[in-house]
Amino acid sequence: MLTKDLLRVSRRGGGYSPQFADANHEELAASVLGCYQGHVGEPRERLQEALTELERESDDFKLVRGFAKLLDRDASWEVQSPVNPEGARRVAFAAGEEVGVVTAAERRQALDRAADRLDATPEAVEQSLYADLDRREILATVDPRWEPAELVARYNLSLAQTALFDATEVRLRSSDPRSLVSATKRLGLMYEVYSGETGDGHSNEGASGSEGAGAGNRRDWELVVTGPDRLFRSTRRYGTQFARLLRTVAKTDNWQLTATIDDRGTERTMELSDDDPVAVPGAEPIAEDQFDSAVEAEFATRFRSLDFDWSLVREPAPLEAGGRGMIPDFAFEYEHADFRVFFEIMGFWTPEYVAKKLGQLDAVEGVEMLVAVDESLGVGEEIEARDHRAITYSGSIRLKDVRNALRPYEADLTAAAAADLPDELRPEADVITLAALAAEHGVSEAAVEDATVPEHERVGRTLVRPAVLETLAGEIAAGMSLDEAETVLDEYGIEDASATLSALGYRVEWEGLGGGTIRERE
Repeated sequence: MLTKDLLRVSRRGGGYSPQFADANHEELAASVLGCYQGHVGEPRERLQEALTELERESDDFKLVRGFAKLLDRDASWEVQSPVNPEGARRVAFAAGEEVGVVTAAERRQALDRAADRLDATPEAVEQSLYADLDRREILATVDPRWEPAELVARYNLSLAQTALFDATEVRLRSSDPRSLVSATKRLGLMYEVYSGETGDGHSNEGASGSEGAGAGNRRDWELVVTGPDRLFRSTRRYGTQFARLLRTVAKTDNWQLTATIDDRGTERTMELSDDDPVAVPGAEPIAEDQFDSAVEAEFATRFRSLDFDWSLVREPAPLEAGGRGMIPDFAFEYEHADFRVFFEIMGFWTPEYVAKKLGQLDAVEGVEMLVAVDESLGVGEEIEARDHRAITYSGSIRLKDVRNALRPYEADLTAAAAADLPDELRPEADVITLAALAAEHGVSEAAVEDATVPEHERVGRTLVRPAVLETLAGEIAAGMSLDEAETVLDEYGIEDASATLSALGYRVEWEGLGGGTIRERE
């Protein structure tokens, strides 16, 4: 971001439009880059003189200063002096008081005395007196991250962010509303999500896109973001948070932003979109999930540590809820079909917020929803009455309760997948596990449990052709060690030694800690 004194905006027609740089300004960006690179080892004041000369030649001095502001972050400055500046001043000023400096000769005498006390030359003392002033700092290195075109792009993003410093409200539409809501929460901003025609006449238009059941048209969602005290008074306190939010907005493919700007007491409107030259140059680190409570964080960690047929998605796409949007805390996505169950956690909330959430749940239709509700709220029956499954909890959410709530969906999905399979399955491999067979058909293991596989015999969780079993019967004999038998089975791709040996009529006789021996079953 830039400082506000470098803001370049047009207020023509009562608007508030950032004056972006373009390809025509790349030559100027290159000149500013060259200034920095050409002044390594020189004091800041020399660099500033060169930049001032560029400002005189440029049509807009603020643009030169904006480029320089960004490059300065890639520069390192050092204080270079023969004597510590603070020590040099202290000793020199004391010597000056002793001498009573009025003339140049007396000044020289004071420097001589200071040099004697500091074991340095008078020239070194004089050079060090003000070496730690900003203008005397030496440009040690400059390692710019951008070429001229990238510097222009970086400038445009920073300019747009700076223009948001005085925003009191921001309205957003994006192809990825989920990421915007997550970023808004992390930044501590209040928000509302609207769909279709909003309550104050703003209509949402744009390209369509969906994500699972209930997602609807993605560009039909409008996120209205304000600071916490927007209802009581205008504030600039959250302008920098709005500016940070723009980075997330600009990384989406399609977006629109309308901001209300407090321009020194005059309310103006700024409009930006993906048509403007606002982008985030370079790769951004992948952010970890941010949770609203310890209950959410603990649940997500424990659920993801277990091997379920469901993936847990944090803050999925918005759901239609009576003209507004509701973004559940999670969604369970079934790994073997295009199906999801939304999951909302109602913790210890105020009565007003509980009433609002119940209203949202009442308005959500056409999706499957589980709601974990703190038993202290006493609203489990009200949630059930809205055709959503309620899971009560105290302190933390029990995974067993969630697993049991998902089982009916899983059973229906498994039955539907099994019904769609051919009457007989004929895998090409001589040996194949049920898991691999299920993967071949894009279903869960449970869906192939009872499938007819006429050319194979089931041995534990593995399907084996009879010819392979006959061959194994000739290669494995009583008296072999278990290690030897497992080596033979490995050659045929069989991992379940216990079930296979049992099918061949053998058992394992264990001899203490020394390993096992193959014996015929009695």
